[in-house]
Amino acid sequence: MTARDLVSSAPVVKTRASVHITLLGGFDLLVNDVPVTSPVGSKRLLAFVALNCRTPLPRSLIAGNLWPKVPEHCAYTNLRSALSRLRAVGRRALEVHPTEIRLARNVTVDLYRARSLAQRLLTPRVPVEALHVTAATVDELSADLLPGWYDEWALLEAEVWRQLRLHALEALANAFIDTKEFAGAVSAAQAAVRVDPLRESSQASLIRAYLAEGNTSEAMHHFEWYAQHLGDELGLCPTKRLHRLVADVRRAHAVNGSLRR
Repeated sequence: MTARDLVSSAPVVKTRASVHITLLGGFDLLVNDVPVTSPVGSKRLLAFVALNCRTPLPRSLIAGNLWPKVPEHCAYTNLRSALSRLRAVGRRALEVHPTEIRLARNVTVDLYRARSLAQRLLTPRVPVEALHVTAATVDELSADLLPGWYDEWALLEAEVWRQLRLHALEALANAFIDTKEFAGAVSAAQAAVRVDPLRESSQASLIRAYLAEGNTSEAMHHFEWYAQHLGDELGLCPTKRLHRLVADVRRAHAVNGSLRR
């Protein structure tokens, strides 16, 4: 037997395709890192199943949520159509059974990693060093979930993610302050402020970051901007807690001003 015969008779080992679903910053389906185009109905199906992690979902639940305003038999028809219009590579993302559908076990989803990261940041008494945070961590927590999607189920999940990442970004800013990585602290706090400019705890994180790196002018400028913005938008004033953050800076400014005179 020749070497060619040995090669031709060897069993062919098929490698399993890597399938990845992106939900943060917009929907995307990647198979072996190659984007796969899917119809809108099929994208919604994949996103809904992915948002429910590995839980097997009854077809009735999926159809009712994806097509809530049509008769039940039409919703089932739409679900069958969404499944059939998925290309073979797209079907690899799902395990389809007669009564239920679930995410295939080999599929990765960006939201799962980001959610796990956020939860680690919020775990009490975990040493900062054990978190292994870097500047790239801010990017992982900065993207909206399915922006531009207005289905009720997508909006509900987007709000859950928004609240989780806001708390995580604030915790990340504090962690960077503790390790004296002030650029990272400012970046994390700014990301939180972009998500919700009226949220006082995010503003406090940013002011603390400016003060920690010694940029008192930036801290005061931002405090005054926030106070003005809060008054214009909601007719409110910053709380005493936020005033206390900049109290020392104001006192020092007042003393310096009196000395100059």
